Formats: sequence, structure tokens, C-alpha cells
Amino acid sequence: MRRIHPTHVVDVFAYVTVLNLAVEHVPAVISEGFTLSLLTALLLKIALELVLIIKQRILGRMREATTRTAKVVSGAALWTVAAGSKFVVLELVDIVFGDAVSLGGFFSVTLLIVTLLLTRSAVRHLLTDTPAGQPARPGPSVSI
Repeated sequence: MRRIHPTHVVDVFAYVTVLNLAVEHVPAVISEGFTLSLLTALLLKIALELVLIIKQRILGRMREATTRTAKVVSGAALWTVAAGSKFVVLELVDIVFGDAVSLGGFFSVTLLIVTLLLTRSAVRHLLTDTPAGQPARPGPSVSI
């Protein structure tokens, strides 16, 4: 059986915190209870991980592109994934949770996702064990 890496658990906890703060302070973001917030955070974690994987692949193709056309096509694909992922997240939440959870519209979900990713990065940075005087390494390693 494959174990879940601690960073994923920390990410979900950070997402639950941000999501519940959004529910409390952003009128367009609604969740009917903590359990739904937790499940929504888990759904967001999975969806955002998939989007980040797709974006990394597109960026890799963009770096490897040798023609201007290939770079423009990769850039357009990256923009489409970046914008389209917000609509996908909204639709997923609607399909899975119906009216019990709402992340608002495009702009509120964009702000929420940016906040989720910044929080994830900040929490990972705080929990990363680095020797004194050395910058923190980027990546998924977390010491708890």
C-alpha cells in the first residue's frame, strides 16, 4: 500500500484553513459545514495538483520549442490551462457538491486559488528544515 506524503496532508489542512476563512469573509464563497469544507479542500488539492502537472508539461514543451510558432502555441496552451482550470474547478465543485458549496464566480475562485497556492508555498517554506545560513530548497520535502 502506498502512503500519502506528509506534504499532501499539510496542503489539505492549509486549504481547509484558507477555504474556511474565505467562507467567513467572502460572501460569494459558501460551504454548509466543516465536513464539506474538508471535502472541498481535498477536491481542490487533487484538481490543483493535476493543473500544476499539466502546466509543468506545457512549460517543458515551451522551453524545448525551437520555433516561434511552437513557443506561441505552448504559450496559448498555458494561458488556456491557466484560465480554463478555474472554470473546471467551479464545475467540479458544482457537480460534486451542488448547492451545498459555492466558490463564487471566476474572479473569486481565481483569488481563492492564488491564495491557496501562496499559502501552500508559505506553509511548506515554514516547515522545511534548512541549515542556518542557507536558503530553503524549493520542493515537496517537509519535516514534521
